[in-house]
Amino acid sequence: MASASSQQPIRTPRRPLRELMRRFYVPLMLAPVVITIGVLFVGALFVALLQSFGHAPLYGIQEFPTLKYYRSLFQLPGFWSSVALTFYYAIVPTIVGTILSVYLALALRKTFRGKGFVQFIYKLPLMIPYLVGVAVTIVLFGNGGIVARSLFALGIIDSTGDFPRLIYSHAGWGIMFVYVWKQVPFTTLIVYSVLMGLGRDSEEAAATLGASKWQTFWQVTLPQIMPGIVSATIIVFAFNFGSFEIPFILGGGFPNTLPVEAWRAFEDADYARRLRAMAIVMFIGLMSGAVLFLYLWTYRRFERARGRQ
Repeated sequence: MASASSQQPIRTPRRPLRELMRRFYVPLMLAPVVITIGVLFVGALFVALLQSFGHAPLYGIQEFPTLKYYRSLFQLPGFWSSVALTFYYAIVPTIVGTILSVYLALALRKTFRGKGFVQFIYKLPLMIPYLVGVAVTIVLFGNGGIVARSLFALGIIDSTGDFPRLIYSHAGWGIMFVYVWKQVPFTTLIVYSVLMGLGRDSEEAAATLGASKWQTFWQVTLPQIMPGIVSATIIVFAFNFGSFEIPFILGGGFPNTLPVEAWRAFEDADYARRLRAMAIVMFIGLMSGAVLFLYLWTYRRFERARGRQ
């Protein structure tokens, strides 16, 4: 006769609660962010996509699926000029700001008198809103601004009207000044943090082997800080490409950037034009996504060519 203990079912030990919490800790911590992004960004993007194809019961329009709003968009006068301006205002300040940021980060790595003060000053624009920079730009560089009046007082120009038009023009000098003023501290902070984490061992080894400062920068320093540069420029370009308020205030009028044209179409009393605004929004997302994908693809090829995965 089998003993009573042998007849009892074998129970598998329960998984400890601590192990379960360890497994689900990261997903639970990320859940609020993922849900917020999913509802506010992905959800809104999906609604915009449906509306751009004619599904807008809110406006009494039900033509899904249709491409007429995209066709009307591409046939608009000045549309492709708006596309060119959007890329121009996004790419040029990103490149200029990155060059200035790398130079500033390399300079801040050195020891000099007043370094602490410089490190404080260059970060100030990070705490100041973009619209404050817009106001400062108008006050400084308008035809009746401080710079124009100072040049007139010094006799360099005959009147303030002779001062070059830096704002309210399609050249976009005022727009790009605001972008660079605001974004150089951001990119500098990222590149400087990467530099401080790397140390100077590789550069000192290159110098010991006879490399010049220029060779050391191009062959040692720049490849090492490229991840930081890529991360910063992705964020900066994406913001510049989708920025609305700065080109709206400082731009040269029609044609303007795609975000401004989208806002103008959405503010129109004709609800059908709002669907065209959604088509513009989807086009902005497609173009910026394609550029960033190409940028990352090129960077990854660069890393693989250097033997890094």
